[in-house]
Amino acid sequence: MNIADLRKSYEKAELSEDASHADPLRQFDQWLHEAIRAELPEPNAMTLATVGSDLRPSTRVVLIKGYDERGIVWYTNYDSRKGRELAGNPYAALQFHWVELERVVRIEGVVEKVSPEESDAYYASRPLDSRIGAWASPQSQVIDGRGVLVANAAKYAAQFLMNPPRPPHWGGFRLKPDAWEFWQGRKSRLHDRLRYRREDGRWIRERLAP
Repeated sequence: MNIADLRKSYEKAELSEDASHADPLRQFDQWLHEAIRAELPEPNAMTLATVGSDLRPSTRVVLIKGYDERGIVWYTNYDSRKGRELAGNPYAALQFHWVELERVVRIEGVVEKVSPEESDAYYASRPLDSRIGAWASPQSQVIDGRGVLVANAAKYAAQFLMNPPRPPHWGGFRLKPDAWEFWQGRKSRLHDRLRYRREDGRWIRERLAP
């Protein structure tokens, strides 16, 4: 098989200015709920792109845990690579790819930490194993083997029992969008792309060539 010969014709839907929302958050809310109702695998998964002090970009998949007019929220280890890169350069990009619906959403903006109270509330809602895992994993650091994680998990489980507190190095980030793009696959590669950009306190919606 020649990988260059792999092709797909996108013909499921269209995205027009008349049928889309003037507010990108409402458009995102509609598409996300359509992905959830379609029972897609992990519709809440998004790619997060950051840039380090060496100007090298890096990406990873994280899970959206909330969104409103303030921005898009996810949780992680602040000492991880993404956490360190966001501390040095708070600009980032997110991307959702709902393959089965032939849709992509791209979001760009500045990132800030959520409040400690928000992080505490979400941490408390997680399963016990996940709360212990936040203590057990020195995320992005080199370790000798999986045994390190297992030993750490056992140690912190014994230390905290059923009530581990939120680790000081773990919490939420919020991306405050200043640009959105909604992509709907179309036939003959003439895809629909609607971009929303912030100008004078309001959202400007414009079509981009595919």
